[in-house]
Amino acid sequence: MQKTLGGIVSNQASKKLSEVHAGAKVRIRKVASRPEVSARLREIGLCENNVIRCVSRGNDTMICEVYDTRIGMNMGLAHGIDVSEET
Repeated sequence: MQKTLGGIVSNQASKKLSEVHAGAKVRIRKVASRPEVSARLREIGLCENNVIRCVSRGNDTMICEVYDTRIGMNMGLAHGIDVSEET
């Protein structure tokens, strides 16, 4: 089944950033948090249609690479970001 989001057609199922394994590249589909948090995430590059890479993850935190910058976040924040796998 094809989904259209932000003008991009995707056959990939959406999942939470908190479910992504280390080393995976994903495309952000939706940032769903409080408006001020969502705005800040978009300012630092975690915005819809951007491709990011999960560098590492622990039990409560993960590090993602956005452009050439690594950003750490807790799993609660990562759970509010919908992504799909990039090939």
